[in-house]
Amino acid sequence: MRRTNHVLVGVMCAATLALAACNDDGGSSGDTVKLGYLTSLSGAASAGFTGIEAGAEARLKAYKADDGECASTEFEVVMGDDASSAEGALTATQKLVQQDKVFAVLPASSFFYGAGQFAGTTAASTPFVGASFDGGPQWLNEDYKNLFSSDGNVDYTKVADTYGEYWKSLGATKAAAVSFDTPSSSNAALSVLQSAEDAGIPTAYSNVKVPFGSTDVGSIVLGIIDSGADVAYLPTTPDTAFAVIGGLKQAGVTLKSVLLATGYGADLLQSAPAVEAGQGAGFVTVSAPVEVGGAPETYLSDSLKKYADSESGIPSFSQQIGWMATDLFLYGFELAGCKASQEDLISELRSSSDWDAGGLYGGTVDFSEYGEVAAASGPGNCIYVSILEGKAFKPDPKAKPICGEVTGQIGG
Repeated sequence: MRRTNHVLVGVMCAATLALAACNDDGGSSGDTVKLGYLTSLSGAASAGFTGIEAGAEARLKAYKADDGECASTEFEVVMGDDASSAEGALTATQKLVQQDKVFAVLPASSFFYGAGQFAGTTAASTPFVGASFDGGPQWLNEDYKNLFSSDGNVDYTKVADTYGEYWKSLGATKAAAVSFDTPSSSNAALSVLQSAEDAGIPTAYSNVKVPFGSTDVGSIVLGIIDSGADVAYLPTTPDTAFAVIGGLKQAGVTLKSVLLATGYGADLLQSAPAVEAGQGAGFVTVSAPVEVGGAPETYLSDSLKKYADSESGIPSFSQQIGWMATDLFLYGFELAGCKASQEDLISELRSSSDWDAGGLYGGTVDFSEYGEVAAASGPGNCIYVSILEGKAFKPDPKAKPICGEVTGQIGG
């Protein structure tokens, strides 16, 4: 696979050029297909997305080594930087589509909502196949036929009973949640709190307005302690979550469950301070952790060892995203045929209903449906929880996975 790295500022095609001329080859040159990955290569969010390219390349190399149906196609990875902002996401997406002329854009960005309208309108002929954790409304717009979420058809305003049932099994009595002031983070927190309330676990503390990346959490820690909460959900970056956990430990407070939405992976285990900070915490993933040990998990782990220089074979959060988005693209590409046009891929993928990330998900994705998955959950409204014990993640038998049903809307 060839690689092209485009960083920071995107340059749009000249306004005087027609869009068709700007995107005349659809990212395909002979047997080469360009895949544009939109993520945070710079800015406040960049530390959490360093493995996107490695995860993508590992999936592509494993596919070629396995002699996949379209293995004779050469895939070229093109990186686009959202600069950790909604405005940057729009600029980078425009560049990928109009200047780099990629065949498909694979979003892996917390800020993709800034480019959502452009993706579904001006770029409607380009497939967008990637993670929807930005929580933008574009993913649920049924007029945007070209957007496909590798996380499942998530509606961040919906609630499933998954988290409530999990915490109920642990004997929880009061819940807390802390999130950033972004659509996906705040709605995930509110959805989980509603799930807990539906299971008879009232909300004791909630703060969904934390500045992105902040570690100034003294008042938050005191709020959780004073509230009497015995379980907490933290859909933040690990730095913020570890600051909260550390503050609780310093105060001598141990909760029955602290769930982190990110952090599972080899990169955490390589940091002694992170390992110490995360002891006993539960790390939520919407796909099976490799420690489950089945054939799909082993395949992912072995591929990362072989193609991504991973010693442990445990994917980081960002490696997993890169792998998943690429796997979904390859699935759609095979459905449409190895010489498929962008229109063919969009049509075939929209009518598909059996993708499960090679068995890594607890359910399948029906791309003809919108909003069938609640916030903070994966396909089938399933989650896996891995508890950090010592220097290893241990899958919790109570969530290996635990799956649920959509029960309503936030505030409903």
